[in-house]
Amino acid sequence: MFTGLVQAFGTVRRTEEGRGGRTIVITEPGFGPKVELGESIAVNGACLTVVSREGDDFAFQVGPETLDKTSLGALTMGERVNLERALLAGDPIGGHFVTGHIDTAGAILEKHQNGDWLTVWFSFPANFGELLVPKGSIAVDGVSLTVVAVEKERFSVMLIPFTRDHTTLGTKQPGATVNLEFDLLAKHVRKLVQNMTVTI
Repeated sequence: MFTGLVQAFGTVRRTEEGRGGRTIVITEPGFGPKVELGESIAVNGACLTVVSREGDDFAFQVGPETLDKTSLGALTMGERVNLERALLAGDPIGGHFVTGHIDTAGAILEKHQNGDWLTVWFSFPANFGELLVPKGSIAVDGVSLTVVAVEKERFSVMLIPFTRDHTTLGTKQPGATVNLEFDLLAKHVRKLVQNMTVTI
């Protein structure tokens, strides 16, 4: 479980293809010496398991399902990623509950700067529209954000300067793919309502 508060930028050291999956090696001086084998880290919002560690480098194995649902298959050497270690009991929850289980990919449509504030519009598949409401929560590339506006197959958020400067959302340009995780409570409510409708 995560909160969607990015703790560091990692840099993709290398990637290796094999047996339908992919191994991704990331380097980050603040994380590398501290991470443990088997622990969970959110990489651009996707919960991955550390399978090896050496110095500042740590590696993850990414399976077909994750490659299909996320943008991790397109990562290239030198690319920066958002990193967050999993919550420990007693840790403060500053964003919202984020599982690290990506629902789908979207894309950056537009970015509008207004002084220090940055409004960003993202696309999303139409079948997820019921899970988005203004002032609701969503995780984009692992960043906990508040939804500003929702339109057909697109929604907007406003990035404060800190979020703009300390996550990859500040530098990604229109057309870039992002990982979307919709609010866990919204998904459960939708399932309950769907079941009630079928029963009635």
